[in-house]
Amino acid sequence: MKICVIPIDNRPVCYNLFKDIAEIDESIELFIPERSLLGDLTKSADIKGLFKWLKQVPQVDAMILSLDTIAYGGLIPSRRCPETFDEIKARVEELKEILKEKHSQIYAFSSIMRISNNNINQEEKEYWNKYGKKIFDYSYQTHKLGCESCIERLIPDDIIDDYLNTRKRNFEINKLYLEWQKEGLFNTLVFSKDDCAEYGFNVQEAQALEKLGGFTKTGADEIPLTLFARAIQGEMKVSVEFTEPECKNLISNYEDVSIEKSVMGQLSLADIEVVEPAMADLKLIVNNFKEYQGEIVMKRPTEPYSGNFKLENNVMIADVRNANGADNAFVEHFINLKMPENFYGYSAWNTSANTLGSLLCAGKVKFLAKKYNHKAFQKLETIRLLDDWAYQANVRQTLTEPCEIDMSEYENKVANFTGAKFDIEYSYPWNRLFEIEVGIKWVLLQ
Repeated sequence: MKICVIPIDNRPVCYNLFKDIAEIDESIELFIPERSLLGDLTKSADIKGLFKWLKQVPQVDAMILSLDTIAYGGLIPSRRCPETFDEIKARVEELKEILKEKHSQIYAFSSIMRISNNNINQEEKEYWNKYGKKIFDYSYQTHKLGCESCIERLIPDDIIDDYLNTRKRNFEINKLYLEWQKEGLFNTLVFSKDDCAEYGFNVQEAQALEKLGGFTKTGADEIPLTLFARAIQGEMKVSVEFTEPECKNLISNYEDVSIEKSVMGQLSLADIEVVEPAMADLKLIVNNFKEYQGEIVMKRPTEPYSGNFKLENNVMIADVRNANGADNAFVEHFINLKMPENFYGYSAWNTSANTLGSLLCAGKVKFLAKKYNHKAFQKLETIRLLDDWAYQANVRQTLTEPCEIDMSEYENKVANFTGAKFDIEYSYPWNRLFEIEVGIKWVLLQ
């Protein structure tokens, strides 16, 4: 199968992870642009370069496209980009003409602009450092109460006007994509709800798109991976088991639906059938939370796992007890064991949706692989455990700024689990602690 992808940006989970998963099945031929063409925290993508690259891509079976990358230069630039609706429209119309010539199945996604509940402007416009939390509250209360006049707005007119105009521009572009969907351009079109709450302008926009016939999905960075899973041909049936079944109705951080609905939504989008255990090809275990989802980096602990989990064949694990980092108590149940031959993956990456989408993609690619590469799967699991568990849940908590780190203690445990020891280097691709790049250079002989 030949697959072309234009990622959201150049982060490891958006760029490397695509390649790492594709390598599990050597029959998959992946076409992905040079990393230098994509945007980062401060730089937008080279859109002209991406157009040139896309035109040169040969005929493929499926195309997975971040429309934000083409329209604005990436997910973060979609919130910062000063260009007008007409300028953006002209650019995406050029994309439309290229896609019409490709005759591929097109799986596309575009974000509904998020509203972060803080005053951190690292990924937002400059005024977010002073008015971010106020804008979030204004958005939340306006939607919840149903009227703007019901609340006191503590935001200058020029700031709120700029913010609302940016939202309106992005919303109108999404409506344009919806028109293309109705024309038959896309096989699947997803509007992603990034970092959302129960109420807000972004939730209202999602509801408006749904009324117009659009499909919305809680999540963002994992959506291209879920669409990758959807594009893979073949059936896969799973049963779902929650470690805290009585709590599956609770809502994760940064999401607006219950963890059960998040799980089922990701499975549906990945085109994976949910069945009873007796009919399942494999089991999806969800290590969910009691009362509330924890977040280690925010010093918000939650009750750790305390059950009697046993690692079995034909299992994949979504560890969502915490946002952005593994549940140490849960990982301790299996990290000193040997990975079963028919193990289908572990993930605890960032939000619940992020974890689920990436896990399901890896599991489906492995299950349906025509030319399975076990070493590539060992590599993937090494990266996920060292990132999600070793770094995010442990080492990161000891750091105040990016610096050289020693994770040999964790590397040894992971190597024992996966059965493969790699030569590893670590770096901070966006020069911040939030994400680390686990760079695997080669396999060490054992």
